[in-house]
Amino acid sequence: MTHALIVIDMQNDFCPGGALAVAGGDEIVPEINARMAQAGAVILTQDWHPAGHSSFASQHAGRAPLEMIDMPYGPQVLWPDHCVQGTQGAAFHPDLDTDRADMIIRKGFRRAIDSYSAFFENDQTTPTGLEGYLRSRGLTQLDFVGLATDFCVAWSAMDAAKLGFEVRVLNNLCRGIDLDGSMARTQDAMRAAGVTLE
Repeated sequence: MTHALIVIDMQNDFCPGGALAVAGGDEIVPEINARMAQAGAVILTQDWHPAGHSSFASQHAGRAPLEMIDMPYGPQVLWPDHCVQGTQGAAFHPDLDTDRADMIIRKGFRRAIDSYSAFFENDQTTPTGLEGYLRSRGLTQLDFVGLATDFCVAWSAMDAAKLGFEVRVLNNLCRGIDLDGSMARTQDAMRAAGVTLE
């Protein structure tokens, strides 16, 4: 099997009631579980921030969540504190079938840099190791689902396409933040990068 399902950040803090909730984020869990049975491999990603992460607005005096700042690696959205290591918010949604996962990639654990993509930190050079894992298993066709469409799903899918994988984003199994109309721009960027949107 050359097909992998990559499930992005289906964690409590991104679901309704969480610190950075995406509207309807929990609605997609049952169908994601169903898709796992059709995949040759299942990879889960998990946002995994240390307390006091540099992307948290709480670490920047006078700044509020969703403001933009410049970091050494480029522009950065400031987020509410979320997905802090070992907390209930960082745990996977309780209905997600985590037993089906072949691998779990934790990202964003370096205090000084954020990480949206499953493949690289936001400096676009520091790798997570996922590319090597996929290549060593011969997994070349990647379907992306999860949260949020316009951030971690999109960055992961575009990086995968740049790395030469065959990439689809299953829109009905994703939900987005749509920060200042970011959804439409992000979908255009994904198509331009060679990502198929279904």
